[in-house]
Amino acid sequence: MTVDVALDRESLFTPLTIRGVTVRNRIVMSAMTRGFCPDGVPTEDVVAYYRRRAEGGTGLIITEGVAVDHAAALGDAGLGENNVPVMSGDALDGWAEVVKAVHQHGGRIIPQLWHQGAMRKPGTGPNPDVPSVSPSGLWGPLGRMTSINPTSIPKDPVIGVPMSEEDIEDAIAAFVRSAVNAVAVGFDGIALHGGHGYLIDNFLWEGTNQRDDRWGGDRNRRSAFGAEIVRRIRAEIGQDLPIFFRFSQWKQQDFRATLADTPEELADVLQPLADAGVDVFDASVRYYNRAGFEGSPDSLAGWARKVTGALSMAVGGVGINQGMYDRVKATAAVTDFAPLLERFSKEEFDLVAVGRAMIGDPEWTRKFRDHADPRPYRAEDDGILS
Repeated sequence: MTVDVALDRESLFTPLTIRGVTVRNRIVMSAMTRGFCPDGVPTEDVVAYYRRRAEGGTGLIITEGVAVDHAAALGDAGLGENNVPVMSGDALDGWAEVVKAVHQHGGRIIPQLWHQGAMRKPGTGPNPDVPSVSPSGLWGPLGRMTSINPTSIPKDPVIGVPMSEEDIEDAIAAFVRSAVNAVAVGFDGIALHGGHGYLIDNFLWEGTNQRDDRWGGDRNRRSAFGAEIVRRIRAEIGQDLPIFFRFSQWKQQDFRATLADTPEELADVLQPLADAGVDVFDASVRYYNRAGFEGSPDSLAGWARKVTGALSMAVGGVGINQGMYDRVKATAAVTDFAPLLERFSKEEFDLVAVGRAMIGDPEWTRKFRDHADPRPYRAEDDGILS
């Protein structure tokens, strides 16, 4: 199928309504941890950072990972002590200002709620004396392909005891409490971080979930924790606001890990989440246009859409020449969007998330529409808010 790129680029600027929320176009700012919130509180610089992306025409902004209201949710993220935002306490006033600024410029914004789980480095974060939590007390298999600094990898895969029923209830309640806080300050929905080896993903992945109770076992049962979080959030926030769910095959502990090796297995993982109330699956991969499974060119986002009937979002290297963790040379802006537009025209996915390219240029969305060259992303951009 030949696509008229000049014409079809406009297709990404059609509105989309998800439950009771309409976004003005299909371009999303992907969640990316930045670490510019002292003591977890968004500053005026953070307000301006998100406002600029709304001014630049982006339809939906998903915030950086925001720690849920749980003592073990957050540790050292390599971004300075306690600079990752939270969704509780004094931070709520800051988030209200962020939301107001984005709305004033026609954008929509949802927070990505995050619990580091097994990836939390013990002895760090706002509550250094609190032990880290993982469903089976496991960090994950050692000796796998990873970009984690060796000093942050435990010598023993056992990092604690399996979570008790009370521990699990406390973690679920923290996600729900934080979602309610987010809606109260005006956010347009909720995004859950269920990938990359963090807590929800710790339950999904057999490398960290070896339970044999209702929270573990086969793929369906390993999805129970995430599904319960979604179900309870949906009950609290009502039917009008969307819930996004990020998942990934790969884990920081093991880049070659998989949750599913066939579309049928993917359905086992994702269908309980869709049934619980997920509206959009955010399929986190390094390269958005690589095949999700052998035998089909469809991406992981495409398969998520097929097997659940929910909406899906493509992410991974959009607008940039290499995937996250694959920086073997200087990054460069991508100008050939035919592969992206071809997949979108076939309804493989419904939304397109742009990550580092939008750190590089807050007006990326407008420039994409106008066929103008964006300011290229540079590695040093990670250290500033612009």
